[in-house]
Amino acid sequence: MAEEKLCPHCLHDHKDRSDAEKKKLMNRLSRIEGQVRGLKGMVENDAYCPEILTQAAAANAALNAFSRELLEAHIRGCVTEDIKEGNDETIEELVKLLQKMMK
Repeated sequence: MAEEKLCPHCLHDHKDRSDAEKKKLMNRLSRIEGQVRGLKGMVENDAYCPEILTQAAAANAALNAFSRELLEAHIRGCVTEDIKEGNDETIEELVKLLQKMMK
C-alpha cells in the first residue's frame, strides 16, 4: 500500500504543533469524547429519541468545529508555506481533502 502524504510541508507524515495548539485541540477532543460517552449513556438508559438526537447534533457540531480549526491551521501553515516555496501540488492535495470533508 502506498504511503499517503498527510502534510507535505511537515516531513510528509506528521506535524510538529506548539504545546498551546496541541493542548487546545486535545481539550476540544476530550469534550467531544465526553459528549459521545454521554450519548452512549443516554442510549443505555433508554432516553427519549429527540433528547439523544439533540445531543448527537451538539456532538456533530463540536466535531465540525474541531475540523474547521485544524483545517484553518493547515491552510495558514503548511499550505501557505508550500505555495510560497513553489510546491503547487499541495493545492491538489487540499482540493482532495476538501472533497473528502464535504461528502
